[in-house]
Amino acid sequence: MIKAKGNFKEIESAVVRFAGDSGDGMQTVGERFTDTSAFAGNDIATLPDFPAEIRAPAGTLAGVSGFQIQFGSRQILTPGDAPDALVAMNPAALKSNLSDLIPGGMLVVNSDAFKRANLAKAGYEENPLDDEDLRKKYNLIEIDLTNLTKEALADCDLKPSEKTRCKNFLALGFMYFVYDRTLETTLKFFEHKWGKRLPVVAEANSLALKAGYNLGETMEVARNRYQIAKAPADAGRYRKISGNEALVYGLTVAGKKSKRGLLYAGYPITPASPVLEGLSALKRFGVKTVQAEDEIAAMGIALGASFTGKLAVCATSGPGMCLKSEFMGLASITELPLIICNVQRGGPSTGLPTKVEQSDLLQGMFCRNGDSPIPIIAAHSASDCFDTALEAARIALTYMTPVILLSDLYIANGSEPWAIPDVSEIPNMEIPFANPEDEYVVYRRDPETLAREQAIPGQAGLEHRVGGLEKNEAGDVSYDNENHEKMTHLRAEKVAAIAKSLPPLEVFGEPEGDVIILGWGGTYGAISSAVGNLQAEGYSVSSLHLRHLSPLPNDLGDILGRFKKVIVAELNMGQLSMLIRSKYLIDAISCTKVQGQPFHVSELTKRILEYLQ
Repeated sequence: MIKAKGNFKEIESAVVRFAGDSGDGMQTVGERFTDTSAFAGNDIATLPDFPAEIRAPAGTLAGVSGFQIQFGSRQILTPGDAPDALVAMNPAALKSNLSDLIPGGMLVVNSDAFKRANLAKAGYEENPLDDEDLRKKYNLIEIDLTNLTKEALADCDLKPSEKTRCKNFLALGFMYFVYDRTLETTLKFFEHKWGKRLPVVAEANSLALKAGYNLGETMEVARNRYQIAKAPADAGRYRKISGNEALVYGLTVAGKKSKRGLLYAGYPITPASPVLEGLSALKRFGVKTVQAEDEIAAMGIALGASFTGKLAVCATSGPGMCLKSEFMGLASITELPLIICNVQRGGPSTGLPTKVEQSDLLQGMFCRNGDSPIPIIAAHSASDCFDTALEAARIALTYMTPVILLSDLYIANGSEPWAIPDVSEIPNMEIPFANPEDEYVVYRRDPETLAREQAIPGQAGLEHRVGGLEKNEAGDVSYDNENHEKMTHLRAEKVAAIAKSLPPLEVFGEPEGDVIILGWGGTYGAISSAVGNLQAEGYSVSSLHLRHLSPLPNDLGDILGRFKKVIVAELNMGQLSMLIRSKYLIDAISCTKVQGQPFHVSELTKRILEYLQ
């Protein structure tokens, strides 16, 4: 609902998308808009979207980079289906994104970029800004960002090309005017980033930002302005956080709470690289990081660190997970605690390195030789990565097992507000090592968890061996057929026993009814929003989102059995659906998408309605 307030329209939420060439700084201005909205007290959700090429040819469709944010005075669970406002820095950005803009939406374009050469690169025969239908359909605002930026920076001691690079901040300043955003947060960012090293750059970007804001005040065509109130929030300290950042902090806290210290070994790969980068900056918290020569070496280093008593972690994505499978089998048979983070992306092989997918669930379940079940958990949002990291550490240490933690590109790169927890209130997860004064039996198990006791190598009285060959309880190599069957079952039973420690599942909506939507991972926001909308219209529909995927919670079968239809929504070709059908013999309906993009709330709503009818 919109109501007038002075020369503003007060709205509940808005979706803004910045789009331009890879070198236009769209991710940068998107992050600044996000920070400003977070400081304004709005709830937020973001979707960075950029090409896989380091630098595609300038001005081409392949080189378009985008950043979308939804911000509002209510709970925001997704970055929005379609933008209310689109900033297009060149013809290619316009062509790639215009179809998503809502009718009547604000279309801000850099008019200077719409020259013959750029139009040809984007596949335009004529200038689309001359199309009367476009002008009728959208609120078109043409701004010569390039030359206005040069004018604003006329007195700055920068090269002309360097001045032109500031045009993204002139565009940002204009959008701050439209949505009544303060400049202060971004001005402080300039000072922090460049103030001491490159003061002229800080000054230039500040002038461009202010020029864009002032431009809005002088343009008759920009009289539509919007205000969005603060979103309700519990008391506490908040910050904006991405999924990878939350994963970094969660793992760091787990290292402290376990009293083991964190050792992270990784190899750079999109989109998991920021985990290595983030942890490498936290040495003051006892974090040790190793950049290995390849994915296999990273996994081996982490497993070796676990053997010596560290809380060991590695992270990867896509084909990197395949390379770790042999060492995952070794971690399974040696029963050593280890966290393997898989920030999923589009596949197979190199696939779509900068696009989202949830296609690695079955790989985590089965892609090792022999029967070697490994616990699998999945984060459902950016901030949830913190809690999921703690849960992965709890399971790994309590049950002496490797654990696969699934994130995905949508979660990893997206941002949302996060209530900073009181670390002192987070329970300790210290699991004692074997006592050298007691008799040590390598595979003697805790009767409750079936976990074996871990001994630190090099201590007198605790000499032992573990390895890839099958062992008996004493740790001796054994080729006895009955012993192998016994140990295989024990390892599987240990993983299955984790389900006993899981809290009851919570259904969103009625506990029984016509339809329940089952999901996992980054589909949480879209599913919850779609189901919430349908519930408000009186439909009998509920949803359930899983964190624990292996083993599945003990109460899941009973819950699913209370509904006439079970729909499994996921960004793959039906992997969880396959597991649900085989385990519970339920005729689960698979609702899938593999386009490198998250579900839109509108498309999920439409598909659920089709199943209801």
